[in-house]
Amino acid sequence: MSESSPVEVTFEEIMFTLTAATQDTFSMFMGLDLFAGKVIMKIEPIHADVVAIVGVGGERVGYVMIAANDENALRITQKMMMTEEVEDSSVCDAFGELANNIAGVFKSKYVEAYGKVAMGLPLVVAGKISPIGALNAGPGSVNIKQQGAIIPFMAHDEKISFHVMVYM
Repeated sequence: MSESSPVEVTFEEIMFTLTAATQDTFSMFMGLDLFAGKVIMKIEPIHADVVAIVGVGGERVGYVMIAANDENALRITQKMMMTEEVEDSSVCDAFGELANNIAGVFKSKYVEAYGKVAMGLPLVVAGKISPIGALNAGPGSVNIKQQGAIIPFMAHDEKISFHVMVYM
């Protein structure tokens, strides 16, 4: 049996997959219909109070992240847990789970194209995400040096907004 060459996956296909994965995850966990905004095909500073990061490794290496300010992170967690009373640790758990699910769809979809794809454990942090060399990045920044994109999302009925980022 001859070995086939790897399938080439475009960055645009990755964006489509992550958009669909995010919409499906929020629909499944919270019954929310999300609208995706225009994909920003560059790395620019994102101010967020909560950022969940999942590393992806294999033929293509990078990160999948979900970021929101405190108010939106709290709304998302309340909706996900179906309660008004949530602790800070619950917000971290919720965002870690969301990032893990979104990255898991990437892993499942592209394992054939990239061969073995591995995911790290979710890491949830607070701060600002900036490209390396960005002016005024300041302390508490996470610097990224790769090709990246930012996808803004909104759930109008729930007044929720957040960003999903991918760096690969």
